[in-house]
Amino acid sequence: MQRHDTESAVSGPSRGPGGGMVHTMTLATHNEVTGQGFVVEDITTGVHASGFGQVGDGRSFSFYIERQALVVEVYRPRLRGLVPQAEDIVAMASRKLTDIDLTDERSMVAAVRDAVAGAHPLPRNGR
Repeated sequence: MQRHDTESAVSGPSRGPGGGMVHTMTLATHNEVTGQGFVVEDITTGVHASGFGQVGDGRSFSFYIERQALVVEVYRPRLRGLVPQAEDIVAMASRKLTDIDLTDERSMVAAVRDAVAGAHPLPRNGR
């Protein structure tokens, strides 16, 4: 996979427990994102594609497939815990899967990058 911050990670197909092809991805070794950078730190391709990464402004994001759509959640900067909670989501985006090759990392990364850039802010609850 090519990372958009000029770093790279190793990936490749492997045999799953049932003998089918399962695409695996290693975590990125370089975790610094600066400026307007965008990096996908972990990605799994296929019909159950998912992953996470960071945007250069300190926010993190995750993505997954749900009901024939790519769903991207952008989280606020400086999360309190390791796992983001529903109240940490500051923006969301959804894209139809018709124009995304779920088996190709480059296609997935491009779709996620575009979704993060076009994510719509969520209204804040009265806190």
